[in-house]
Amino acid sequence: MSSVRSLCVFCGAETGKRPEYSEKTAEFGGLLAKRGIKLVYGGGSIGLMGRVADAAIASGGDVTGVIPACLKNRELAHPEVRDMIVVGTFEERKARMYSISDAFVALPGGSGTLDELFDVLSRTMLGMNDKPVGILNVSGYYDKLVGFLRHVKDEKFAKSIDDRLVIDEDPVKLLESIINRGKRK
Repeated sequence: MSSVRSLCVFCGAETGKRPEYSEKTAEFGGLLAKRGIKLVYGGGSIGLMGRVADAAIASGGDVTGVIPACLKNRELAHPEVRDMIVVGTFEERKARMYSISDAFVALPGGSGTLDELFDVLSRTMLGMNDKPVGILNVSGYYDKLVGFLRHVKDEKFAKSIDDRLVIDEDPVKLLESIINRGKRK
């Protein structure tokens, strides 16, 4: 049995310029619901955050939003998310999402998404996190980042990311890999 009962998604408050970003985000949100995995996310109703929550809700899934008070109106806290946790700071948001999630996946997004991803990835690289971490690499969005992470390894500033970070462009394959890593914990 998988130990992944809740999965935290990091993603943008914008939708980006490619329709595939929204399509794959919605597919991933629906998959979580269909697999009975609770979605934990940033709490917004706009951008990819809104899309992942909408898809999970539409598929009958459980959703928990975690949003800082300063963004509650700016990112329009999702009105259909019944479990909305309002925190004081971004640091509290990350800490709360980390504490209630069994795994993490980054979808396309900007600096906030990267901050959240690198926070859990750093914990993983330091041995402080044994929860699965993944990237949904929609239309090659993260290709340059993955290349840079391999460069960091090649330059001896980090060990290999390949055994610590699941990367796939297919939402189904990514989720299966995350679930399988969750079983090994």
